[in-house]
Amino acid sequence: MHLNNITIAVDAMGGDHGPSVTVPAALQVLAKFEKLHLILVGDRNVLEQALQSHKSDAAITARLSIHHASEKVEMDESPAHALRSKKDSSMRVAINLVKEKQAGACVSAGNTGALMATARFVLKMLPGIDRPAIISTFPTNLSTKNMRMLDLGANVDSSAEHLFQFAVMGSVLAAAVDNIPNPKVCLLNIGQEEIKGNEQVKQAALLLANSNALNYAGYIEGNELYKGEADVIVCDGFVGNVALKTTEGVAIFIGKLIKRAFYQNVFTKIAGLIAKPVLKLLIKWIDPDRYNGASFIGLQGIVVKSHGGANSHAFANAIEEAIVQVEKNIPELISAKVEHVLKNASGQHPEGK
Repeated sequence: MHLNNITIAVDAMGGDHGPSVTVPAALQVLAKFEKLHLILVGDRNVLEQALQSHKSDAAITARLSIHHASEKVEMDESPAHALRSKKDSSMRVAINLVKEKQAGACVSAGNTGALMATARFVLKMLPGIDRPAIISTFPTNLSTKNMRMLDLGANVDSSAEHLFQFAVMGSVLAAAVDNIPNPKVCLLNIGQEEIKGNEQVKQAALLLANSNALNYAGYIEGNELYKGEADVIVCDGFVGNVALKTTEGVAIFIGKLIKRAFYQNVFTKIAGLIAKPVLKLLIKWIDPDRYNGASFIGLQGIVVKSHGGANSHAFANAIEEAIVQVEKNIPELISAKVEHVLKNASGQHPEGK
């Protein structure tokens, strides 16, 4: 696959598995994208040993470099401690490379809180955006269509204005990355009636309804998330993170139920063999690894967060998400639309909320 020259910085030490996942994932993606360059950030000795254990073509490894970082942010480390005391961590150095324009994006499977705090401190917010949000892709029951949801955990006390900003950012991302000309935006709520929901959601609905720059389609309930009726679903980070983790858990649960059902006896095993092609397709559709790679949007740079326990295939998907966002210049697109939408649609722009 061809693309313009793009460089991605990879926090190679982050996540539950570190280089045992990040290194093979990097090689996998480099083999797929002929003009991609990757910078593995982390302990040079450890990374060189990991590369030696994975034989790869010289043309591929020529597009891979190592940037030494002497520290690592642990998965249970507090964001404040990581920000203050781990200035040479693989996470911090990878984000610095984005700030210094040596890389177009950073990809990390590390501590989410530390990654968010560090990214916000180093890269800063886009003008007109108060808070970053975490956005990711979810499957729908339409095989040709996915949807995006935000915020998935960056903020647990979002105001109506923040939710409105999330809607703007999500709409820009969906339009650019998913090639949807006029993404349909919905607010996640406990009902579709106007009287339902808390005050933040109700006020956000008014802001969205009064904006002629967004395709706002009203409230959507939890049982309708996967129908494919919305392109972007907006919610508070607390609600979004619960929805994300529930989705992942249900996907695993369904997979185990299917396996258990077909292993009950010899007849169900035969039925399983007959249905194997269909089952493989089903598992592929709901596999969380396929949708790995959540983006921190609202920053003056691109940061993609992989699940901490991701395998190499899933981590490779996160790198590919970063590639698309670099190609589409997502921060620039968001910045270009923010002033027009946020300052005019609501009549006033909240400062410092």
